[in-house]
Amino acid sequence: MKKMFALAAVALATLGLTIGAHAQDFPAGKPVTIVVPFAAGGPTDRVARDLAEALRKPLGGASVIIDNVPGAGSSIGAAKVARANPDGYTLLLNHIAMATVPTLVRNVPFKVESDFEYLGIVNDVPMTLISKPSLPANNYKELTAWIAANKGKINIGNAGVGSASHLCGLLFQSATKTEMTPVPYKGTAPAITDLIGGQIDLLCDQSTNTSPQIEAKKVKAYAVTTPHRLTTPLLKDLPTLDEAGLKNFEVTIWHGLYAPKGTPAPVLKKLNDALKVALKDPDFIKREELLGAVVATDGRIEPAGHKKFVIGEIAKWTPVIKAAGVYAD
Repeated sequence: MKKMFALAAVALATLGLTIGAHAQDFPAGKPVTIVVPFAAGGPTDRVARDLAEALRKPLGGASVIIDNVPGAGSSIGAAKVARANPDGYTLLLNHIAMATVPTLVRNVPFKVESDFEYLGIVNDVPMTLISKPSLPANNYKELTAWIAANKGKINIGNAGVGSASHLCGLLFQSATKTEMTPVPYKGTAPAITDLIGGQIDLLCDQSTNTSPQIEAKKVKAYAVTTPHRLTTPLLKDLPTLDEAGLKNFEVTIWHGLYAPKGTPAPVLKKLNDALKVALKDPDFIKREELLGAVVATDGRIEPAGHKKFVIGEIAKWTPVIKAAGVYAD
C-alpha cells in the first residue's frame, strides 16, 4: 500500500512538473484563439481584431486568430470558452454582456464569477443620448421638461433585447422614473434610420454608432453617459448626464479578456503581461480612438481589478433588468 502511495505521489509530482514546463513554454508554436460571441463586423469583433494584432508581438510572435460564435446574448460563445481546455490557447473577448447575461438569459450554461479566469479590461466605449431631429428640446434641461410633458407618449429605440442601447434605455428610464415604450430593432442601423425619420423619439447608443449622425446634424445630441466629459472634438461640448442633473448615471460598454477556469498561473501571468503591453501599443490606441473607444489604463487591467469591476456591474444591472422583465432569446 505504501508503495502504491509513493508511486501515486511520484506520478502527481511528474504531472505537475510537466504542466509547469508546458506553461513556461506558452505559447509554444500554437495559435491563440480569441472567441468573439458576436457576429463578424460588429463593434466587439473590430475590437477583438485590433487586440489580436496588438497581442502578437508580446506573445512572442504567436498567431492570434478570431473565432466568431454568436447567439443567445453572447452566452453560446462564452460557454464554448468556459468548456475549453484551460491551457491559455482559447480566450474570450466579451463586453458588458458578461454582467447582464446571468439575468437576461434563461438557464445560462456557465457561471460568470467562477467559470473564468479574468485577464483584464481592454477598453470603454461611451454612450450618447440622442433624439429625432424634430424634437423641440435643444439641451438636456429642455429634454427633461419635454419628457415630463409627454409622459406615456414617448418611445425609445434599441438595437434589440440585451443590446447596449437597450440596457442604456432601461437604466435611463429607471433613473428618470419615466416609462417609455421600447422599440426593438434588429441592429443599430435601422434604429438610427427610424430616429432620423422621426418614427422613434429617443435612442441611447454607443458613440461609435452615433458620432457620424451627430456630426452630420441628422440627430440632436444631449449628453454622454461617462463620468467625465469626452475629449474628442465632436463630443467635447456635450455634458455628462451626471452634470446635467441625472446624478451618478454612468453607462460604458467595456470589453474584457477571459480564459477558462483552471488555466495555469504562469500562463495567466504571460497573458496578462501581454495584454498590458498591447494596451500601450500606439497603433492599438489609435485604432480604438477611431472607434470612439478609450483604452483602459486603470486598475481594471489587473485580474483582481477586472473581476471586482464585473461583479459590481452585475450588481448594478441585475435589478434594472429584473424590474423590466426582459429576456434575450
